[in-house]
Amino acid sequence: METFVRRFIIMSIVYLGISSLVGIAMLGSEKAMALKFVHSHLNMLGWVSMMIFGVGYHILPKFMGRAMHSKALGEIQFWMANIGLIAMLLFYTINVFNPSGMLVVFTTAAGVLETTSIFLFFYNMLKTMMPPVQQPQ
Repeated sequence: METFVRRFIIMSIVYLGISSLVGIAMLGSEKAMALKFVHSHLNMLGWVSMMIFGVGYHILPKFMGRAMHSKALGEIQFWMANIGLIAMLLFYTINVFNPSGMLVVFTTAAGVLETTSIFLFFYNMLKTMMPPVQQPQ
């Protein structure tokens, strides 16, 4: 298993644990209910998506009987996805308790980074799974 694939899976489990703790905090405090966005994104982008990325990178090339299009893109996507998610949730949380227009801009920029990482996965997996186009002789 590639190192970045293992890291995607490990981080997905870490995000599941963190989101569970945030969920418990939300049950115990009315003020913590403002973190519903954080809780849901830790679950969906952290736990679920990171697991899908890791398993997808590991299994789909094997199913297709070919090498992954680009391991380097997978590595870049790992860092972009994690930095994007953590930054988005951090800036969002700070903005909840200390609102600022600049924090909204930072949150949005981090969301764009996260979305870009998703498109890298999309591109890498399509290039892995689609047959190469044969050029006419």
